[in-house]
Amino acid sequence: MKVKIKKMHEDAVIPKYAKPGDAGMDLTATWMEFDHERKIVTYGTGLAFEIPFWHVGLIYPRSSVYKTSMVLANHVGVIDSGYRGEIMFKYRVLNDDWQDIYDIGDRIGQIIITPFPKIDFVEVEKLTDTERGGGGYGSTGS
Repeated sequence: MKVKIKKMHEDAVIPKYAKPGDAGMDLTATWMEFDHERKIVTYGTGLAFEIPFWHVGLIYPRSSVYKTSMVLANHVGVIDSGYRGEIMFKYRVLNDDWQDIYDIGDRIGQIIITPFPKIDFVEVEKLTDTERGGGGYGSTGS
């Protein structure tokens, strides 16, 4: 699938797969901004995408985030097909450890672009019975 991408910053890095079969492509920081009061670092990628209709861009942290003192503030970013702005990440800094964070030029996250179905909800009086039923958190074991 071809996806249009626009560089909005001269240092922006076009994402690519690191290895054959990878699901995500790494995104690189071109700028960063601090909000010390809220303990948030915002990173810009300098990139905008034209995600195809009936597709979504999902942005996740990279697995290497465990080496930092940060967590992605919204856990998973949803980039809808109509969005044309810059892809950004907001990380929450834990324990006020501002030394152990990503820097400009670092790979700060990854994007997966995937199709999704169009859903039409149908209201019913009864749902199909299952073995699990209404069992929630922890109902299938520890």
